Amino acid sequence: MGTKLSQLLDPRGIQERTVITLAKRPTLEELKKGKILFYNNTKLGFCNYYTVFDRIKERLTEIGCDPANWVEYTETVRGKDAAMLADYAAMLAKEKPVAAITAFGDMGTSSSTTVLSIEIEKLGIPTLYMTAPPGTGITEGVGLYRAGHLCMCSVDIMQASTVEEVAAEVDKKWDYILASLTTNGEELEKLAEIKAKMDLVAPQADGLLPLEVEVDDAAEAGAGLEEINDFFNREHISDGLPIIPPTKARYEKMMAYCPFDEDLVLCDPSGPSGKTVTVKDVAIAAIMAGCKPNAMPVLVAAFKALNHKEYNLNQSVTTSHPGGNMVIVSGPIAQEIGISGKQGCQGPGWPANATIGRAINLVMMNIFRSVPGVCDLDCIASQAEFTYCFAEEPELAQWNMINEDRYDSETTTVYVLKAEPLHDIIDFLSLDGHDLLDTITACCTTLGSNNAYMPGPLVVCLTPDHGIMLKKAGYTKEMIQEHIHQYVYHEVPMVRNRGLVPVRPKEWDNRHPLPVTRSPKDVEVVVIGGRGGHSGVILPWALHSEGCVEPVALPDGKIAKSISEFKK
Repeated sequence: MGTKLSQLLDPRGIQERTVITLAKRPTLEELKKGKILFYNNTKLGFCNYYTVFDRIKERLTEIGCDPANWVEYTETVRGKDAAMLADYAAMLAKEKPVAAITAFGDMGTSSSTTVLSIEIEKLGIPTLYMTAPPGTGITEGVGLYRAGHLCMCSVDIMQASTVEEVAAEVDKKWDYILASLTTNGEELEKLAEIKAKMDLVAPQADGLLPLEVEVDDAAEAGAGLEEINDFFNREHISDGLPIIPPTKARYEKMMAYCPFDEDLVLCDPSGPSGKTVTVKDVAIAAIMAGCKPNAMPVLVAAFKALNHKEYNLNQSVTTSHPGGNMVIVSGPIAQEIGISGKQGCQGPGWPANATIGRAINLVMMNIFRSVPGVCDLDCIASQAEFTYCFAEEPELAQWNMINEDRYDSETTTVYVLKAEPLHDIIDFLSLDGHDLLDTITACCTTLGSNNAYMPGPLVVCLTPDHGIMLKKAGYTKEMIQEHIHQYVYHEVPMVRNRGLVPVRPKEWDNRHPLPVTRSPKDVEVVVIGGRGGHSGVILPWALHSEGCVEPVALPDGKIAKSISEFKK
């Protein structure tokens, strides 16, 4: 006889699959005479992409539509949350068009433009959303989870496509384009159908996975793990590494240091699923990642920090950028629960670092359903998206740590930043802090880094030896910040018409050269790791995204001085 293993909690939480009512389409004659709204999220302004609209307009003119009735809006969706997108859709709806064509879903703004297109459709305006790889996959995911169905047309073009090639791709899809604007009934449903690539069966109401594993009574330790992990990988609810099965018993243990209500919402609706993140969602991810229960207060603080409006969580979840959600924990609780800032702290061998960072990424995948290769924009991705957590060490610090700058030495803080993996800065030969700082400064940007086009925060990680050298040379933390802000920049000709569309302060329009930080405060400096000459710099995603800090606090808002205060 065998033994059935305990049923497992579903790490996706509860998914509310909204199915919107598609707007009634006009007849062809009504389309010809009516107002057509064209919305450009600014992406058509690159390369030869505007040919998408040009060719659609040419074809509409050929069938008798009057260009005098058309209206066009161009505005980015970057930095807009769901509520702001709904408000913008309401503003567009005041034009009272008979149809709307939105574009362009090719890269990082694809997800938000899908949300905008859905909002326009919900307001009773027939909407067609133009997309292209790699954005097509994420637009389909967002459309499925947030609307159930939506008319979307993917054209196979890229940055090097010629005007003729773009026009030809539009022509290939012309029948679909016209039909999606003028067809109703069952035919419209077929045109708007989105075929699910995962979650073919939605999470069950009881919160349990439809998985039963039976093992032999005499089975070896860990029996059933292969079957469980195969299931989790097949259902895209794992990061590819083995997981700890999230049973009810393990969940109860994980909540031992979590006096927060399990239904407390930590993050607003984000990502393809448009789902919120609750304490329960985080606890299940923490089990799977292998966290100890005493990690929960830090994880709760981390998700509160991620939910800061300035972090731009919604877009960060699906960006094509390879950065991870970096977490720096500063203060006594970090050392109390074993988060390390010592030698090798950004690599393997530190369980608290590895599991806390991993739990955060698992939430991104399982709750927001940002799944690489299925419903995400990552071109290559990076190891930073597996786990990215470390601490500051008081015994290594040469200046104030993050918690001391923001609060005090007894407060533990969690600093989050959407950022690339550490970039190595090697300097074994400089004999004084002045030369060393020049080496560090030269590594704080490249022409291929986001901060060449979007100034923002960065983190300089000094080894103890380098920290001591700089302090001996008379540098304060503020002096290092000022030096990097002043001397890390790009010449304007080098960043013109390359990289990506810049997002810089308006007052920088005629500035030369262009700094990669907006002020010295954008530069964070920490002393971590082991002895030697390998410091590093962590460069940001920076797309309307800031480094955000939250204190580790109790449910009543009181700052916790020790992890024991959370013990139930």
